[in-house]
Amino acid sequence: MSNQPSAIKDFIAGGFGGVCLVMSGHPLDTIKVRLQTMPKPTPGQLPLYTGTFDCARKTIVKEGVLGLYKGMAAPLVGVTPMFAVCFLGFGIGKKLQTPDADGRYSARQLFAAGMLSGVFTTAIMAPGERIKCLLQIQAHSSGPPKYTGTMDVVRQLYREGGIRSIFKGTSATLLRDVPASGMYFMTYEWLKNTLRPAGSS
Repeated sequence: MSNQPSAIKDFIAGGFGGVCLVMSGHPLDTIKVRLQTMPKPTPGQLPLYTGTFDCARKTIVKEGVLGLYKGMAAPLVGVTPMFAVCFLGFGIGKKLQTPDADGRYSARQLFAAGMLSGVFTTAIMAPGERIKCLLQIQAHSSGPPKYTGTMDVVRQLYREGGIRSIFKGTSATLLRDVPASGMYFMTYEWLKNTLRPAGSS
């Protein structure tokens, strides 16, 4: 029986891990976006939020706990294919290179394979990030909400500027995620090899 992990197992495990990641990290992401986009106070006026805990408290008081999870549908829908494509891209990146006699890849090769993975995942991540941020920002804006949900954001963005509007910001996402993915997979492989018990494959 082959010791190679199946694509289905990678897909399910990566997707489940991604769901857990989004559910545990999204509240802090919501707080981060609101702190970054809150209006600048006028002279003598207190800022809308004084810090992380104040933002969390005011969000919960005004919108309930679920207010911290606004805009989560887009990243949740995207994490399963994103993580699957992420590891697919890394696998392809490794296959495009030649390992040493022992079948090991150098840190430079792993970094390059990880960077290719970042290119693959950006196609899924960039639209989800844009939708998520638009939903998070509108929560504390004045006036009636512009968007009613994830699909409404997609419809309005497409109507306003076509597919390019949905993928706006992709270049910045590439600049962030390509080197980050390279560093992630290089570190991941190094830790895996370092922590592996002697004599195991």
